[in-house]
Order: sequence, then C-alpha cells, then structure tokens
Amino acid sequence: MTALTDRDWRLIRDEPRDGATQMALEEVAARTVLEDDVRTVRTYSWEPSTLSLGYRQDADTVDWEFCEREGIDVTRRQTGGGGIYHDRYADISYTIVAPADEVPGNLMDCYELFCEPILEAFDRLGVDAAFASAEQEAIYQPSCYLRDINPAHDIVGPSDADGEAEKISGNAQYRQRDVVIQHGSISYALEPRAHVGVFDAAIDESTFVDRVTSIRDEAGIDRADAVETIAGALREWCDADESSWKGDELEAARELADRKFGADAWVRDREVLETGEQ
Repeated sequence: MTALTDRDWRLIRDEPRDGATQMALEEVAARTVLEDDVRTVRTYSWEPSTLSLGYRQDADTVDWEFCEREGIDVTRRQTGGGGIYHDRYADISYTIVAPADEVPGNLMDCYELFCEPILEAFDRLGVDAAFASAEQEAIYQPSCYLRDINPAHDIVGPSDADGEAEKISGNAQYRQRDVVIQHGSISYALEPRAHVGVFDAAIDESTFVDRVTSIRDEAGIDRADAVETIAGALREWCDADESSWKGDELEAARELADRKFGADAWVRDREVLETGEQ
C-alpha cells in the first residue's frame, strides 16, 4: 500500500453549514478524488444544529415537533448506525476521503488507519481515549451515542475503564464510486436535553450523561483549540496542504443537497429525487 504522504491531500477547515450541504460535500469530495486525484481531510460544524439519521433508521424514531420547535434540522447520512444530534457548539465533526485502492480493504484495518489522527488529537488534548476495549449493550438503539458500544469504531474514555468507559466519538465509513469516506462525530461538550429530545422516546437526560463524555469535561480545553488540534493532527497524518472548496464543488453540493440530503423523500424514505425534481 502506498504511503498516505506520497499522495496529494488537502485540509479544509470548513465553515459552519447546514446538514444537507455538509453531507453533500462528502460526495462531492469523492468525485474530486476520482477526477482531480486530490484526497480530502476536513473539520466542520453544523449550522443550524442538525440530527443526522443513520442510513436505515426509521424516521418514526424522530420527535419532529421537538426538532421544529428547537430549530434543529434533520438529514440522513449514507452511513449506518443511530441518529446523532450535532450541536452547533458541542459537536466537532471530521471527514476523510480517499481512493479505496489506496487504503486497507479490511474494514477494521481501515478504521484503525483512519482513526489514527483522531486518537493522536485526543492525546495532544490530554484526553485519555482509545478504541473501546469491551462491548457495552445498547440503551436506546436509534441513538448513536446510546446504542451498543463497538470496539471496532467507537472511541471511549478513559481508555482503561472497560465496561464503564464513556463514549466520546463515533465513526463510520461508506464507499462511493471506489472511494472510501469516513466521517465522525467528536463530543466537545454535552447537550443532553437536545441529544435525547430529538428522539420520540422517553429517555432521561441522566442516561445520556452517564454514557457519554466530552473533550471539555475530560480536559477543559477551549473549543477553538480543540478544533485546531484535530485539524493539525489530520494535516500531519497525511501531509495535507491547506485548502478550501472550489466554486464548482460548492455549486455541485448545493444541487445535491436540494435534491437529496435536504429533501423529505431522502430524509424520511431514502429516496433520491431526479435532477430538476423538487
């Protein structure tokens, strides 16, 4: 396998965007890998705060009235798993996009490789975190942070707490046109009211607090410093150049957000509208 640093990578420190556009940009980045031979790592946030549903998640698990009342957007990811409430402040997200033939074909090996910079960032922040060493049973399956903890891709802290460890990051992968896309949610702070409120279920806020931890709780780091540390670890991991989205990429993402990730047909039923269909 070719070393990551022997390829062309870019780091995008993305501005806050709505959830549909953030998901669309990942598919656009996959297109850029194939057409321009440029790989992408990025950090990003969500504005407004957004609930992203897992690919196969039932839309009936959402408390739509709560989301509307609180001004929370809803989109659907290409990856599986449970829904994640991405608070505009409390969530830090990242993406890695690379050709499938340049990374391990084994899913677990690829997770291990792609999570290297995330674990390095936690180390630099003084957060004792690692892949979960033990499985934990689900508390509420439709919620990513409350479903079963999987040692393959869930990062928890402290690292030696075994079955008592608290989740701090969830990571997921999918493949799009021979490109591997990994994205992840990193808990900077806890917003338990919204994390449980977006779901149509009676979940006590304390349940969330007992299962999840955050960078701020573990290390007391300022959010801007945390984002900078994560971006720096991603950049050094693949020797990426500082960059930004091109105009045609943003235009393509807006079109894709309109007909897919922001459309009710996709969010509620996983149906993709044809071009020109609204």
